[in-house]
Amino acid sequence: MPAPYQVGYHVVFLLVFSFSRMVLSDDVHASIKNRLGNGENLSIHCQSKDDDLGQQDIADGSEFGWDFSVNAWGTTLFYCDLEWENARRSHFDGYSFSRDHTRCETQCSWLISNEGMYGMNGQTGFWEFMYDWPN
Repeated sequence: MPAPYQVGYHVVFLLVFSFSRMVLSDDVHASIKNRLGNGENLSIHCQSKDDDLGQQDIADGSEFGWDFSVNAWGTTLFYCDLEWENARRSHFDGYSFSRDHTRCETQCSWLISNEGMYGMNGQTGFWEFMYDWPN
């Protein structure tokens, strides 16, 4: 039979873990909008440690989105590869808990244009220029 203090540690651990899951288990919707213009298609491939969303082809003016839950440790990360014009390529974090849990909370949107990449700031409601394309 375990000592009473051992049972107490287990109960405290379970309570802390359960509370952290309640705090961090919000469902998130992420989306990538193609605004390249001129009918240019955008190919993306996003994945996390646990989920591979496969390659998605997004027509100009369209978007691709996915839903997920953040993990209890606050380390959720989806990284994406982008390709267009059969030559231009870029890599970015489609969702990073450390960056996005306050910036966009549960609705994280990206807009891809010829100028670069914009992220919707959920607190201000405005698109923010986030990344320039590499030369």
